[in-house]
Amino acid sequence: MFTPSHTEPTATPRAFSWAVGDHTVRRIDEVVLPPQTGPWLLPGATADIVTRTSWLHPDFADEQGVLRLASHSFAVEMDGMRVLVDTGIGNGKRRANPAWHDLDSDYESRLRATGFAPESVDLVVLTHLHADHVGWNTRAEGDDWVPTFPNARYLTTRIEWDYWAGVEMEEARRQMFRDSVLPVRDAGLLDLVDVVDGGTDIAPGLRLLPTPGHTPGQVAVELRSHGETALITGDSIHHPVQMSHPALCSCVDIAPELAARTRNELLDSLADTSTLLLGSHFPPPTAGHVRREGYAYRLIPATPGPSPIWSTSG
Repeated sequence: MFTPSHTEPTATPRAFSWAVGDHTVRRIDEVVLPPQTGPWLLPGATADIVTRTSWLHPDFADEQGVLRLASHSFAVEMDGMRVLVDTGIGNGKRRANPAWHDLDSDYESRLRATGFAPESVDLVVLTHLHADHVGWNTRAEGDDWVPTFPNARYLTTRIEWDYWAGVEMEEARRQMFRDSVLPVRDAGLLDLVDVVDGGTDIAPGLRLLPTPGHTPGQVAVELRSHGETALITGDSIHHPVQMSHPALCSCVDIAPELAARTRNELLDSLADTSTLLLGSHFPPPTAGHVRREGYAYRLIPATPGPSPIWSTSG
């Protein structure tokens, strides 16, 4: 179990977020992904399928059937602890994907504006080790990459780490590990977690749930407080179109059949419950509730409300 070390924050002005009991979840925007991302990432989500799924419009797709996708993190304030779920693409990283290469976003200033100064973050949860989920693990300091969150523990699953440690990686992925993963390990900040089938608690009200398929050790992040629950998807669901068509898989799923089975089981467990689903790549409104629709599912968007931004005294 994880215990925060920084001092209790004090309240400052308000911003939009989601409340989960006493927990507060904020979306930290990095970048809107370009229109060509959808056809590359989800090639089975053709314009015909998307336009026939009417509830996707206008928030999740345009009238031509082009999917809207985004890169962001979720910052969670819970019982005095600050948790960041995934860290996006990162600035100044050399990447094979042109949309991710040498990015220069305002992510860090947005993070600070919510009161989540990098030095105040206690815990960074990495749902999996892909380039668009680990990029802000580090920042440039001269010619070196150093941890962005120097006082945090970074968590990923042992299965995830062991998979990438044992597989032959192409150069682009090796580069990502060199600039965004290995510096965290070398600084002694990386913890590996064994996640059991029913999920593993890592702090009160914070649980990791296994969602394999996209990668072997991917997890979703479950938040609980006072009878309320939210679930951050990771890449078990890239886009809401996969709720209407759960068999649609990503071009980068390592085990597509397993990914589809995981997605079906996850959606079935959430359908018609009060659990708030937070999509790791969903554009605004980003969050909602899962409802059954025929033999599949749909998302009923949840409107974010105002809640305090927090700042530390140190």
